Amino acid sequence: MRRTLLALLLSGLALPALADSSPVKTAELSARLYATGLSAGDPLLIISAAKLRKSLAPIAADRAAIDGQTADGTPLTWEEMLASAESLAAGDDTLLGLIQDVKAETTKGVASGPVYNIGSLGNGNGDTYPPIEFRGGEYAEVYVEAKAATNVNLTIYDDKGRLVCSDTDISHIAYCGWTPAAGGTFTLKVENKGPMSAAYALMTN
Repeated sequence: MRRTLLALLLSGLALPALADSSPVKTAELSARLYATGLSAGDPLLIISAAKLRKSLAPIAADRAAIDGQTADGTPLTWEEMLASAESLAAGDDTLLGLIQDVKAETTKGVASGPVYNIGSLGNGNGDTYPPIEFRGGEYAEVYVEAKAATNVNLTIYDDKGRLVCSDTDISHIAYCGWTPAAGGTFTLKVENKGPMSAAYALMTN
């Protein structure tokens, strides 16, 4: 009974805590939670990540990087996350039951998710996107999520070529958020610092 209550508590923590988060931030946090769950071999963390990802409805965009290589598919899905959780939870009826509960949850109230584009980058390569307009005084967000264990960096420049935000830590995900003082266009650059080629999703609000 104690384990069941703990499992139910942990699997339900993520969504209420992030009720006020933006769709882009929720996508990022679900990816971080999923990666932590994989690293720790913890299916409960992965189940929570899947619940977060299922709360979104990402919207495909027609934007693409300048001379970039496009790729098929979507950002990491909640179904893929739960498949990983099932492998780790094999033989544990409580955890497998939680996974089935997440699968059975309806999509009622699902929030409109971030707009995304799928691209592909070889090790050491970069993609530059045509200028994207963001409104002044409103929080702007850009997020990159690779589908392999590579290292992606994100940098953002204003229309005068000045760096306004960057995320260059060693990770397969990158996030930038800022509030433009005035409306204008911004150029997004995604770089794959290795060690392998990977498809990636670029998401914006």
